[in-house]
Amino acid sequence: MKSNNLFTTIASISIAASLFACDSAPTTTAAIAATGDTTKVPATAQAAEPAPAALTLDTALYNEHIQHMVNGDSSGKWPAKTDYPKAGAILPFKRIIAYYGNLYSTRMGILGELPPKQMIDRLKVEIKNWEAADPKTPVQPALHYICVTAQGSPGAAGKYRLRMPFKQIDSVLNIAKMIDAIVFLDIQVGLGTLQEEIPELEKYLAMPNVHLGIDPEFSMKGGQAPGKVIGSFDAADINYATEYLANMVKKYNLPPKVLVVHRFTRPMVKNYQQIKTRPEVQIVMHMDGWGAPARKIGTYKHFIYTEPVEYTGFKIFYKNDLKETPSRLLTAEELMKLKPRPLYIQYQ
Repeated sequence: MKSNNLFTTIASISIAASLFACDSAPTTTAAIAATGDTTKVPATAQAAEPAPAALTLDTALYNEHIQHMVNGDSSGKWPAKTDYPKAGAILPFKRIIAYYGNLYSTRMGILGELPPKQMIDRLKVEIKNWEAADPKTPVQPALHYICVTAQGSPGAAGKYRLRMPFKQIDSVLNIAKMIDAIVFLDIQVGLGTLQEEIPELEKYLAMPNVHLGIDPEFSMKGGQAPGKVIGSFDAADINYATEYLANMVKKYNLPPKVLVVHRFTRPMVKNYQQIKTRPEVQIVMHMDGWGAPARKIGTYKHFIYTEPVEYTGFKIFYKNDLKETPSRLLTAEELMKLKPRPLYIQYQ
């Protein structure tokens, strides 16, 4: 796979981030830094008091929203066959509209590219667009922060990944308060594992407003440096993540967690039939490819629609989606025509 490297200086820790984009297929734009790990900053934020989940789930309302999500699909694939979620679930009652990125880089996404107030103002515009396109489904704002980034060199731990300092997560949590947003912490494991990375975030995952994202593209099971080939997660990896989150929900009496799994090729997620759904965790299989509208919709239909897990997501790249002709962004109204309708929308 060919890749394009774009280098930018990351200010306070002086690392160079490079953005890898596949020339022959849609791919995520994710940071690869040129140096090793930084020393972790001790956590300063304290876990918020867990908000008690609702006592009962309105199953009739849940079924109504699920049918709205399915959008008339008659294939039998959707809705995916899962149990009802634990009470207090976000999906399918709301649609999550998320801004994605890293505070150290202006190239990794809109979160980090713009100053916080300007970013939030732009997110509000997207929220209004979705509220107009789908008045039936309220919007839940979100900030999706890459807190572990894949690296171009092994670093001190030899894992080709960089953990962001906790003070940056604290900053994202503070920015999220400006719009009452939930927060996703995203992990690119490099040559590491989810078993190594997820427990490091427990104090944040103990908060009712913090959820998780995992990126198979940069899970390098073959030992290659990230960005050389597209990585993968097996169902066993995803099941570890959902089990960990489910245990957090039980331990801290939390509403269900949302787990976002990025995907734009079939091999990125192996053995999807063996992915376990749990009432405490809502799994979003997220179409993460970039390109012209037809390419993106094709990716959604081939790799998200055909392998149902639970819920679906769709990413809009403000810049990369304009690299192909016709160079335009898909609209909320167009995405509402998909079967199933995605309930997690991410802007990068």
